[in-house]
Amino acid sequence: RMAAPSLLLYIDRSLFARRVKDSRPVEQRDPGWKLFGKVPPREAPSKDPKIIQKEYETKSGRSGPGNPKSPRQSVRKNLDFEPLSTTALILEDRPANLPAKPAEEAQKHRQQYEEMVAQVKKRELKEAQKRKKQLEDRCKIENSIGVAAQIWNQEILPNWSTMCTSRRVRDLWWQGIPPSVRGKVWTLAVGNDLNITHELYNICLARAKEKSKTMPASASGAESEGFSMYRESSLELIKLDISRTFPNLCIFQQGGPYHDVLHSILGAYTCYRPDVGYVQGMSFIAAVLILNLDTADAFIAFANLLNKPCQMAFFRVDHSLMLTYFSAFEVFFEENLPKLFAHFKKNNLTPDIYLIDWIFTLYSKSLPLDLACRVWDVFCRDGEEFLFRTALGLLRLYQDVLTCMDFIHMAQFLTRLPDLIPAEQLFQHIAAVHMASRNRKWAQVLLALQKDPERGSPVLKR
Repeated sequence: RMAAPSLLLYIDRSLFARRVKDSRPVEQRDPGWKLFGKVPPREAPSKDPKIIQKEYETKSGRSGPGNPKSPRQSVRKNLDFEPLSTTALILEDRPANLPAKPAEEAQKHRQQYEEMVAQVKKRELKEAQKRKKQLEDRCKIENSIGVAAQIWNQEILPNWSTMCTSRRVRDLWWQGIPPSVRGKVWTLAVGNDLNITHELYNICLARAKEKSKTMPASASGAESEGFSMYRESSLELIKLDISRTFPNLCIFQQGGPYHDVLHSILGAYTCYRPDVGYVQGMSFIAAVLILNLDTADAFIAFANLLNKPCQMAFFRVDHSLMLTYFSAFEVFFEENLPKLFAHFKKNNLTPDIYLIDWIFTLYSKSLPLDLACRVWDVFCRDGEEFLFRTALGLLRLYQDVLTCMDFIHMAQFLTRLPDLIPAEQLFQHIAAVHMASRNRKWAQVLLALQKDPERGSPVLKR
C-alpha cells in the first residue's frame, strides 16, 4: 500500500511526461514542410554544411571541384527560362535506396523535358503575338475612329445639306459613324417631319405621369373599363418591358441611371400616339436612342422613326402590309440565295418566323449592341430597304449552317442568333446582296406587290 504513491509518481514522470515545446515557429524549425504538405520531421543531429554539400554533389551528379557538369545543367544552359513546374523532376536522379536510372531512360526523360519546355515556350510566344496583334488592331481602330470623328465634326456636319449625299460621305457612313457624332448624324438623317418640339415632349410626359398615377373615379363603367384596358396594354406593360431591356447592361433596370428616362419616353409616346400605344419591342429602340441622344431629342427621333411606313405597318399590326413586305423580301431572297430559299420552302420556314423580331427592334435585340448601332447607321442612310438587306446578309453569312438544319433548329437559330457575330464579315455579306430583281429595285417591287397582292408568296397566305 505504501508503494502506490511512488508507482504513480513513476508513471507520471515516464509515460505521461510532456515534452517541452520549441518556442520557435514551425517555419523556422522546418522551412520546407509547408511546400510538400508534410509533417515536420523529428529533430536530428546537426551536420556540417560542407559535408552535406559534398554528399549532394556526389549523389546527384552535380558539378563540383572535380565533377563535370551534369546533363541537367547543360540543358538549362540553353534555355531562356525554366518553367515553374514539377515536370523538371524527371531529370532528377533517383534516391540512393532505389536502383539508378538506365542510360536510355535518363536520355528519354531529358528528351521529354526538352519537348515540354519547347511546347510551353512556343505556346507562350504564340499567345504573346496574339495579344500584341489585338493591341495593334485596337490602336488602329481607335486612331481611325478619331480621324473619322474629326472629319465628321469639321467637314461633314457643318455642310450637311450639301455633303450628305456625296460618294465620300456614303463610304464613310458604311464604315460606321464614330460614337461621338452618332447621335447628331442620326438626328439629321432621321429628320423631324412630325415637327415635334421639346415643349410637346414635356406636355406628353406630364400627361403620361398623370394617367399613370390617377384613375378617374367619376367615370362611367364603360369609360373606366376602357381606360383600364388602355392602361394595362400600354403604361403597365412598359413597366414590365423596361426590366427586360438590355438586362446585361443593368442601366435600364429598376435603380439604374436610365430606368426613369426610358420609362418617360415610352410613356410620353403612348400619350402622343394613343392609336398605336406601346408595343413590345419599342423599349429596345428607345433605349438605343437614349444611349446616343439627350432625352427630348431621343423622343423626337423615336417618334419619327416609328412613323416610317415599315415600322408603322409592324407596330400597328397591319397584316396586309406586313405580308406585302414579307413577299417583297422573298423575291430578293430567292434572287440572292436560291439554294437556301429552296431549303426554307421545303421545310415551310416563312419569313414571319424570324423577320418580325428583327424588324420590331431594328436588330437591337437580336445583334450585339455595337453591331446593331452600325446597322442603324446605314439604316438611317438607306431607309427600310437596308433592314431587309441586313436580313439577307445574315442568311448569307450562315447559309452553310442553315442548310444542314431542319425546321425547328433553323427557327431556333434565327430567333436567337450567336452572341459573337463578326461585324466585318457580316457587312461583307450585306454588301454582296444585290437589291435588284429583274432590273427592279426594292421600292418598285414593294409597290408592284401592293398593287397586285395576288403576286405575293402563297406560303405567306396560309
